Amino acid sequence: MSDAEPIGIGVLGAADIAWRRGIPAIERCERLRLAAVASRSLEKAQAVAERFGCAAVAGYERLLERDDVDAVYVPLPNSLHEEWADAALRAGKHVLVEKSLTLSAATARRLVATARERRLAFMENFSFLHHTQHARVLDLVADGAIGTPLSFSGSFGIPRTAPSLIRYSPELAGGALREIGCYPVRAARLFLGDDLTVTGASLRHDPSVGVDVAGSALLTDGAGVTAHCDFGLTHAYRNTYAVWGSEGRIEVDWAFTPPPETRPVIRVHRADVREERVLPGADQFLGMLTAFAEACADPSAHEHHGDDAIGQAILLEAIADHSATALATGVRSARAVR
Repeated sequence: MSDAEPIGIGVLGAADIAWRRGIPAIERCERLRLAAVASRSLEKAQAVAERFGCAAVAGYERLLERDDVDAVYVPLPNSLHEEWADAALRAGKHVLVEKSLTLSAATARRLVATARERRLAFMENFSFLHHTQHARVLDLVADGAIGTPLSFSGSFGIPRTAPSLIRYSPELAGGALREIGCYPVRAARLFLGDDLTVTGASLRHDPSVGVDVAGSALLTDGAGVTAHCDFGLTHAYRNTYAVWGSEGRIEVDWAFTPPPETRPVIRVHRADVREERVLPGADQFLGMLTAFAEACADPSAHEHHGDDAIGQAILLEAIADHSATALATGVRSARAVR
């Protein structure tokens, strides 16, 4: 594979996110070529393949054996990410994995180490990072539009849906934190850096489905700047963040999942002045896939993607652990009072 040739990419699974967002963006990316889609059901693979004009493969292993597949997109349930990302890397394929990458920081470190040993690209898919609206917010903050940044807040919530969906399955590692809480946490890292620790966290579990359905996390960096992240699967829809500084505040309303045609609005508040800036639309999935193609062409120059994945896994694991510890402490305290 030369840098000038499109990179052949295969898709493991026919998940909704794959055929609705991922595969159409692959087709729009000049540096990628959709080679094949695999499913455990040949009929399911054929339905997707016929729609997008690629090969249909029965079984994930068979896709990894194909010579026309240089890279693999893994949009499988969270519980299957480690197994198939590892298998793809060991088959010599570059790997793009849907968020959330893993269930533990140790697993993230192992996968990244395997990718680097084999000189392969490895990337966790947070497509919102590749939308131009966030670069504009970063520029405004760097230019002093709100003075010194003092705190970040991010919220992502969606209404309750059918309990049969993957996000409600404990066996498939669903739950609010790894399904949608990961977004405001990743955005906090974008604006406050990687020196974040968890100072408070709470996850609310629903025993009827067996997973966390809501939560909050309080993070802080080494200088005492805080981030407050809220998320849930039982909420009125909300998809926003704000950066609050010594002289003002910047708000983004449709932060994490804007369609390509949507023109995002950034609101800047300073004293009695309120300014709205309407930005051009952007295809964040295409931006993400372009970044992945660049990493495939030169993995050693894009190892930061692996570091990003490890940093995210560390924070999510710490949030889950902090919540579990706080819950256990609260139960013991309540029993002592009784």
